[in-house]
Amino acid sequence: MRKVSSGKRREPPRAPSQAAWDAMTDSERAAVVEALPSHIPWEELRPPEGDAHMDAKIDAMRTLRDFYRSTARKIYISSELAIYYPDERRFAPDLIAVRDAEQIQREKWVVSAEGKGLDLALEVHLKGSTKKDLELNVERFARLGIPEYFIYDRRRQKLRGFRLPTTSDRVYVPIEPIAGRLPSEILGLDLVLEDDRLRFYAGTACLLDSGDLVGRLGKLVAQVEANADIRIRELEERAAAEAERAAAQAAKADEERKRVAELQARLAEYEQRFGKLG
Repeated sequence: MRKVSSGKRREPPRAPSQAAWDAMTDSERAAVVEALPSHIPWEELRPPEGDAHMDAKIDAMRTLRDFYRSTARKIYISSELAIYYPDERRFAPDLIAVRDAEQIQREKWVVSAEGKGLDLALEVHLKGSTKKDLELNVERFARLGIPEYFIYDRRRQKLRGFRLPTTSDRVYVPIEPIAGRLPSEILGLDLVLEDDRLRFYAGTACLLDSGDLVGRLGKLVAQVEANADIRIRELEERAAAEAERAAAQAAKADEERKRVAELQARLAEYEQRFGKLG
C-alpha cells in the first residue's frame, strides 16, 4: 500500500492504488481518506486569473445546482474540489458533475471511497497557454474514463466538448454542435455561448443563474413600481377631478340657496305690503 504523504514534500500525496485499497480494512480506508488533503497549493494549480475566470465557473456551478435542486435528477455539482483517482496525481477541475451522487458538502472526492469517478469535467480558460486544457487534460481525463469534458475559452469566446464513445474507450472524440449548441449527455442539457457567457439550455428554455434572477426581479420590481406610480397618479387625478366636481356642485348649491333666499325675501316683502295670498 502506498502511504499517504504528510508534511511538505515535492511529490503531492496520492490515493492508494485500487488493489491496495481493496486490501484495506474499513478503518484503514477511513484513515486514508481523512489523511488526504483537501487543500491544493498554488504550485499545483494554475495562477488565479481574476474575477472573469472565477465568475464563469461559480455562475455555472450555481446555475446547475439550482436547476437540479428543482428536478428529480440526483447529480453532484462542485468546483475546484480535490479529486483523487487511485494512484494518480490529484487535480481540481473548475467544474465537475457526478450522476447519482448526493449534493452534500465534501472536502474532496476520493474515487475509491465514493465508488465512482467523475462523469463530467469543465475547465474555464482565460489566459496563458491552452496546452493544459486542450492537450494534457484531454489525454488524461479520457484515460481516467471521465465520459465528458468541456473547455470554455473565455478570452476567445470558444466552447469545445469531448466525449468517450463508449464506457470502455479511453480516447475522446469531439462533441459536434447541434444548432450551435454542444449537447451534454451527462447533464441532459445543451451548452452554448451567448452574450459572452456560458449558458445551459433544457430544450428551448435557458437556465437562469442568480444574476439573471436578480436582474429579472429588479425589472419586475421596477415595473411594479412604475405601474403603482401610474395608478397613484390616476387616483390622484380622479380625486382632484372629484374634488373639483364637488366644489362646483357646492358652489351651485350655494347659488341655489341664495336664489331661494332672495325669492323668500321678496315673497315676505310682498306679503307685508299686500297681505298674505289666499
